[in-house]
This record gives sequence, structure tokens and C-alpha cells, in this order.
Amino acid sequence: MLRVTADNIGQQRTLRPLYAQHQATPYGGFLDPAWNRSHDIYPDMVVAKYAGELFRLYTGANAEVPWGLSELFVAPVLGIDEVRNSNTNLFTAWVGGSDSVFAVLAPAFDTSFGWVNPTDGSEVRLRVTKASHPLGPGLLTGAAAGTNVSTESIATLVEVVGSNEIHVSLKSARTAA
Repeated sequence: MLRVTADNIGQQRTLRPLYAQHQATPYGGFLDPAWNRSHDIYPDMVVAKYAGELFRLYTGANAEVPWGLSELFVAPVLGIDEVRNSNTNLFTAWVGGSDSVFAVLAPAFDTSFGWVNPTDGSEVRLRVTKASHPLGPGLLTGAAAGTNVSTESIATLVEVVGSNEIHVSLKSARTAA
């Protein structure tokens, strides 16, 4: 159950499960108490999973592996922190297989990437921006792996709906090394 706090009753969710009832799973855990909230986490931003069911925003540091999509706002800059407001530190990340599909709304993906629908039937693998990326860490992008983008792919592009919405299919969850 999603509980909307009074401070974000009108805030639009940036992640919408389209095919997730049997194809994806909201995986429960805890926001890592050591994470300093230095970047906002919007629903759909990519998180890394650590031992003991701890999650934090994927930044590309050390041996982090992109693991799932955040279900919650942990966005102190935006003024919405659904984890802190619950006084429990509970956190949820969506994981799923290749038959799950999610609508992702801006600004929770790399809006600077030139998003287009492939016309030749090719698969566009989505990676994750690192902390060194100009837009910050944890955003889905179609850019090639490099200094600012993860090597690992976490999803594939299903459709570009417009400049503010893409549809993605998740890959199976991987555990962090």
C-alpha cells in the first residue's frame, strides 16, 4: 500500500507500473542509514542493494551493481522524504523480469540523451548514470558505458512516448558483489 504524506499529495509519481502485477515485484528492505541523502531519489531512479537488505542510490562507486528501481521519493531537495516521514527507514525497490514494463516520467531518467524509438527492431539497453554524470547519479540512460555511465544494463527500452516519458522493461534483479 502506498501512503501519500500531506506534503506530497499533489506530487506526480515518476514511476508507473504498466505490466507488473505478475511480472515484477516490489522488493522490501531498508534505506541504508549511512547514505547521506546528498542526491534526491525519485521513484524509478536506480538503486544498489547492499548486504542486509540495505538500499541506496546507485552512484557507480566501488563495486556497486544497479539492482532495481526505487518505488519511493527520498528527495530532501524537492521537500519529499517518504522514508524519513514514516519513521521506519523502510524502502522498496521494483525488480522484475523481461516481461515487466514501467512508464518512467521525467526527471527520473536522462533527459539529455537523444531518445528515439528504434526502427530496425534492435534492442536499446539502458544503463545508469554515475555520480560524475552532469545530471547526477541513478538515472536510466541509453548512452554507452563510460566514465559517466555504468557498464551494466538494468533495463531495455520498450518505447519512447515523448520527451517526458519512456517505457522500459526490467532485467532480472542481480545481487551486488
